[in-house]
Amino acid sequence: MIDLRLVREDPERVKASQRARGADESLVDRLLGADAARRAAVKAADDLRAEQKAASQAVRTASKEERPAVLERAKVLAAQVKEAEEAERAADAALREAHLRIPNVVHEGVPPGGEDDAVTLRTVGEVPSYDFEVKDHLQIGEALGAIDMERGAKVSGARFYFLTGPGALLEFALAQLAVTRAVAAGFTPVVAPALVKPEAMEGTGFLGEHDEEVYRIERDDLYLVGTSEVALAGMHANEVLDLSAGPRHYAGWSSCFRREAGSYGKDTRGIIRVHWFDKVEMFSFCAPEDAAAEHHRLLQWEEEFLQALELPYRVVDIAAGDLGTSAARKFDIEAWFPSQGTYRELTSTSDCTTFQARRLAIRHRDADGRPQVAATLNGTLCAIARTIACLLEVHQRADGSVYVPAALRPWLGGHEVLSPGMALTAVAGTSA
Repeated sequence: MIDLRLVREDPERVKASQRARGADESLVDRLLGADAARRAAVKAADDLRAEQKAASQAVRTASKEERPAVLERAKVLAAQVKEAEEAERAADAALREAHLRIPNVVHEGVPPGGEDDAVTLRTVGEVPSYDFEVKDHLQIGEALGAIDMERGAKVSGARFYFLTGPGALLEFALAQLAVTRAVAAGFTPVVAPALVKPEAMEGTGFLGEHDEEVYRIERDDLYLVGTSEVALAGMHANEVLDLSAGPRHYAGWSSCFRREAGSYGKDTRGIIRVHWFDKVEMFSFCAPEDAAAEHHRLLQWEEEFLQALELPYRVVDIAAGDLGTSAARKFDIEAWFPSQGTYRELTSTSDCTTFQARRLAIRHRDADGRPQVAATLNGTLCAIARTIACLLEVHQRADGSVYVPAALRPWLGGHEVLSPGMALTAVAGTSA
């Protein structure tokens, strides 16, 4: 949640952020009203408790004649304190409800507008040309024996799939490459739970207006995560972190689940937009003053990963209206998909400032040893299914084979090419 002091001291900045997002700016006034009501309720309860304390003391010193009236006054005050405390609890709840409804305040310079208003910052790599009719990743994957959508639908329904043979080996190779590079960059690898409590989902901003995207296990009151960001953020809830040596980095692997509500008819073919996929996610805890620089470091690591896969891409500054609830700024990296003749999102990285940490009570100690709210950031290093789709398309060859980037070869038997009918024992072997 956003800092209440900012709302009190500069409400126009918060309203401007709401306008940039296309969100309801009247929610800011509603929050200010709830804040004022809560402070009034606290003062009323405190004043009555002070009166009650004085009345209790008066009972002990009252004369025999005064005692009945003093006791009656103490009894009335006790009832009034009880009512005031109930009003205080109601005011607390109303304030929290109003507070949770306002998304993070966008950074200065974030483009206003919606999905179509993102700004391209740079384009890297040459878009490949082919002297044959390009196929999409599903055609290539089926010919390789790497993707089976038909049986995925038979077992689990639409937008589920099997990765088979070389497809499964590609998944393991990408996961190994991503984790190995993350560890080399100083990240602690984490295998994160895919089921989390409601507090973790709410704390990271994935409930409320986004709950249609989330799978819930009602019997156990647990949620399937759409990203390991949720578990990684919740891992340090209600803790004070030692960030004296700099940001704390985690690279989380988990399966991810998304209902894709409202996306009917979009990318229904293949494994670009599916209900389940595996992902390696970077997550950082840092001091708020270090967040902007940390955001660019996460973006750099994402770019280096795509460069290692020899994929052409562009970096996009996402418009305010297309940001998630928790993000103050987000950069997407969109890679080239030849079958669509366009760039499509492959990874993203978000600066969530102190928004998630306030909800989850995650703090750090400043230079004077005082607890302060931390900042959180996240960045996808590899969304594996979509990355496989892009690899197959970009590196396809006329004979149906697929070129293997050098960075992946150590986990694919050292082979430079994956071909239809290729022996899996050769692909799965280790390189010399």
